[in-house]
Amino acid sequence: MQTQASSSIILAENVTKVYAAGRLQVTAVRAVSLAVEPGEFVAIVGPSGSGKSTLFYLLGGLTRATEGRVVIDGVDFASLSDAQRTRLRKHRIAFVFQKFNLLPTLSAMGNIEIAYTVSGRKEPLDRAYLDHLSDLLSIRGRLKHRPSELSGGEQQRVAIARALITRPAIVLADEPTGNLDTKNSDAVLQMLLRSNRELGQTTLMITHNPEAASIAGRILHMRDGEIVG
Repeated sequence: MQTQASSSIILAENVTKVYAAGRLQVTAVRAVSLAVEPGEFVAIVGPSGSGKSTLFYLLGGLTRATEGRVVIDGVDFASLSDAQRTRLRKHRIAFVFQKFNLLPTLSAMGNIEIAYTVSGRKEPLDRAYLDHLSDLLSIRGRLKHRPSELSGGEQQRVAIARALITRPAIVLADEPTGNLDTKNSDAVLQMLLRSNRELGQTTLMITHNPEAASIAGRILHMRDGEIVG
């Protein structure tokens, strides 16, 4: 078990997740404890079936732990109703997935704007911040294009901009380069690193690729539902 720090923005304490499969019970995550400090870039590496994606969903409040607790920015997920958990995710956490999940009928700009609208924020979208994100992610000249007119790397960078537009405290990325070739993978990883450094967000990335994980400041390894190093 890793030592808890009071300043941790992501904290898991003895977290276990058990799924029922008919009469069987499958333990996907087993007594995992970890602490991530504000501004850190942490990568969790493991093969398929190691439990890393289940841990990702637990840390993001997308599923509830069977045992143990997850505390995000001082708030224990277990103490929240479903509506409160959703509100916390909208305001404090951004997700980047392997699938870009862009709306095909909207432009890149439209996909970013609708994410801001859905977040429920009352203040108007900060256009200067949007311009800064577009420059940071090298997509300013592509904002009028629909997803079908963008390369895979460009679509993932738009997905990152969509995640960052609400200025989240935490960015959770699940295999963000899984659908990309080597060149685009490298570009997206550098964009995640730049956003972590320049925007100050805490970043936790799940990946099966040790080379992708190497950009992180700290690497944790998972196997059989446990963090092993």
